Amino acid sequence: MDPLSPDSAPVPGELIRPGTAPASVSRAGPMTIGVEEEFLLIDPETRLLAPVADAVIAKAAPALGDHVTPELTRYQVETRTDPHTSLAALAEQLHATRRQVAEAAATSGARLVSSGAPVLLPAGPPPLTSGERYARSAAQFGALDDEQVACACHIHLGFDDRDLALRVSNHLRVWLPALITVAANSPFWDGRDTGYASWRNIAWNRWPVAGPPPHFASTGHYDDLVATLIGTGAVLDHRGVYWDIRPSHHLPTLEVRVADAAPTVDHTVLLAGLVRAAAATALESVRRGEPAPQPDPHLLRAACWRAARHGLAGHAVNLTHHALEPTQRHLRDFLTWLRSALSRHGDLRHVETLTAHLHRHGTGAAYQHRAYRRRQRLTDIVDDLVTRTLSPPLPRGTARA
Repeated sequence: MDPLSPDSAPVPGELIRPGTAPASVSRAGPMTIGVEEEFLLIDPETRLLAPVADAVIAKAAPALGDHVTPELTRYQVETRTDPHTSLAALAEQLHATRRQVAEAAATSGARLVSSGAPVLLPAGPPPLTSGERYARSAAQFGALDDEQVACACHIHLGFDDRDLALRVSNHLRVWLPALITVAANSPFWDGRDTGYASWRNIAWNRWPVAGPPPHFASTGHYDDLVATLIGTGAVLDHRGVYWDIRPSHHLPTLEVRVADAAPTVDHTVLLAGLVRAAAATALESVRRGEPAPQPDPHLLRAACWRAARHGLAGHAVNLTHHALEPTQRHLRDFLTWLRSALSRHGDLRHVETLTAHLHRHGTGAAYQHRAYRRRQRLTDIVDDLVTRTLSPPLPRGTARA
């Protein structure tokens, strides 16, 4: 990855003092973005999950190499992109990767689906991927693993300075509900309508270290807390820290993990554009020495819950005024906050087009509900998801009917 290159590194564990601009903030070029997408594998006859991940990965690996990997269960695969500075190039790789994995799935007797949660599940616990770490997880967390056949979209932002990444994370926390709203794509789970736009978000937050991250005072604060959590057995290791934003344990990136797997490449690209602009805007706040907002952690969790519950419909929690406001207004405020960064990255027109499309047609959750309403058949949802997973991205600056 081509991460931001800080001018000078901070002292490890240096206090993050509100009102002071760190010398490590870089003014390098466009922030890089990379994406990890998780997918479900579906039996085309029954529309139940198909445990063929090993075969799919083996068939896709000659073309994709380590850009396709296993997930927790053999019902799932994960893909990853290269780092990009262009949303158009990101969209091209995302679409090509989806096609290649879908072809590998088809030759393995399955179909590829991008959904935050499975519409239909086979009976019994899922078959876990083999390996020592997955075995340890099953032994330590029991039924939590049984119920985690869920898929997310993770956005990686190029930072090689963990202190700086944590400062940016502190500023991003208040906008996690907005990102949940935009990315909601898991209203159905195991044959029923959950009543939530993003049930994956609710299910995932049952893990002991998940949801919005704390406000971190320093890199030392982060490291000490994670070490303590590992010592308690609440997480297996650094990879098991499932906060919605975290410094990557193996890449020079800040990882935003709050989103459901997106139904289309366009939804993923919109999410990536919004997340990068949010990080760039937060970076400017850090550069100016502005203190990060520190909402009450219970109110922040409540705001994330409400976003997962209602998606684009209804009202969102305004964390500044401690009151509800129309979700559409909340998202407009979010986009206003991002506008300058979107312009600097050359993404404004494309993100505005994708946002307008989102407001006209809805999130992935809305797509799933419309597919079900046509004939009241859960299998229709699965079939619609299969089609949307491989739909080509919009050309920049156009609108799809």
